[in-house]
Amino acid sequence: MKLMSMNDYNPIPEGSSQYPIEFIDARGLIKLREDENRVEIGFTEKAEECVKNSLYNFHQKPVVFIPIDAAELSAFLGNKMGEAAADEKKNIPADDRVLLDKLANDAPVINLVNSICIEGIRCGASDIHLESAGTLRDSTGAGELRVRYRQDGVLRTVRTIEGSRFPAISSRIKIMANLNILERRQPQDGRITVTLGNDQVDFRVSIVPVAGGESIVLRILGRKAAGSLEDLGFNQPQLGVLRQLLRMPHGLILLTGPTGSGKTTTLNAMLRELVSDTVKIITIEDPVEFLMEGVNQIQINEQIGLGFDVLLRRVLRQDPNVIMIGEIRDSATAEIALRAALTGHLVLSTLHTNDTASVIPRLCNMGVEPYLIASVLRGAAAQRLVRRVCPRCAEERQAAPEEQRLLDAANIAAQHLYRGRGCPACGHTGFSGRIVAAELFTCDAGLEELILGGANITALSAHLRKQGMRTLLEDGLEKAALGITTIEEVEREIILPGEGK
Repeated sequence: MKLMSMNDYNPIPEGSSQYPIEFIDARGLIKLREDENRVEIGFTEKAEECVKNSLYNFHQKPVVFIPIDAAELSAFLGNKMGEAAADEKKNIPADDRVLLDKLANDAPVINLVNSICIEGIRCGASDIHLESAGTLRDSTGAGELRVRYRQDGVLRTVRTIEGSRFPAISSRIKIMANLNILERRQPQDGRITVTLGNDQVDFRVSIVPVAGGESIVLRILGRKAAGSLEDLGFNQPQLGVLRQLLRMPHGLILLTGPTGSGKTTTLNAMLRELVSDTVKIITIEDPVEFLMEGVNQIQINEQIGLGFDVLLRRVLRQDPNVIMIGEIRDSATAEIALRAALTGHLVLSTLHTNDTASVIPRLCNMGVEPYLIASVLRGAAAQRLVRRVCPRCAEERQAAPEEQRLLDAANIAAQHLYRGRGCPACGHTGFSGRIVAAELFTCDAGLEELILGGANITALSAHLRKQGMRTLLEDGLEKAALGITTIEEVEREIILPGEGK
């Protein structure tokens, strides 16, 4: 059953034209649209048939029932209930714990925080930002609270709230994360676990003081890993290389790219292809972002001395076949990871470099001997995430002269390019979701000789190009030529030759 978005029915009837909030919340039914000819009613799995039947008689006109997402309805209700707090106190003493506790536990504040979190989960945001600073002012000169979601890698303001409500909202989040509600001078970190339907979602909470207020960031974690390698956007030749690497009995496979380039998502998709009753998989992560069945997932805890290197030594005693290390950050972790790969384990991990060829000098800079790299490195992939053109509002256009020159230089033919006009489905951005642009290689005898000989990055890149590797830029431009993304998006995410990032 396909669920419809409530956004397609804006504006939703309000006041006397709508059912009571209590009825909507209890019954999972909401009036989406009504005219003289019919009534359209949204329903969730909570709605009972007997109640739906009674609405046929109640309205005395044709009724159409439309399936909607329960999480979207919850976010709508939370927002409406939060707005009902018109009588909330404006002035809050900074050191009055009793008053802060009371305000933080008032139903309107709870509903408002819940709606912000639920809507962030529902729209696929990776982070929720709540910022209250002296520089943010509304039309009356009072401070404002700005709520922003990071969607598809880009921050978007979704609402602003009067600044006087921020202390209660901040205190509510601190209570949920088991933090000190009176502490406003020191940064605080915590974690929140919420239940949404049958799923549990974790939020990693970071609160830092800023001029005039606080900045609160909630990183959404603990979601079920989404999609397969095909769903991420790898083309068929790239899928062939990745699966060839995953068939290796032992060795090191590296994913590289900047923060937010989707490395962890790709690693999880690769691990799901390896899950089996005959294989033991252990991951060491910071934090555990996706939950996977059949995989033993461990979260590091530096505060009690459990870093990547310490845990990796312990994990090697667990008789694993496959080890995934969230990130190789230092020489100690790099040395242990490569020696684990040398002693019969398949090791998957990530590095922060701009391209695939850079993983070799990066490991050398960490103090790993070239002979060890040549012995265990099986292959590497570099990736970026580029936004997809929204399929609902995509329109065809001609390539601009500079775009055509870029395509010609990469030997890519494109009769037409595409862009999104912007529509309610994509939040009027013209984009919906993201896709991988990648370059990857497997090691061969020639590359091993170059590594042992201490070749520089230019020689390594030239060999990989001769081997047939397509670059990040070429892969991104090919996706633009296919109408999946735009050239502007490729230029924004991928370093062009001769340019800095």
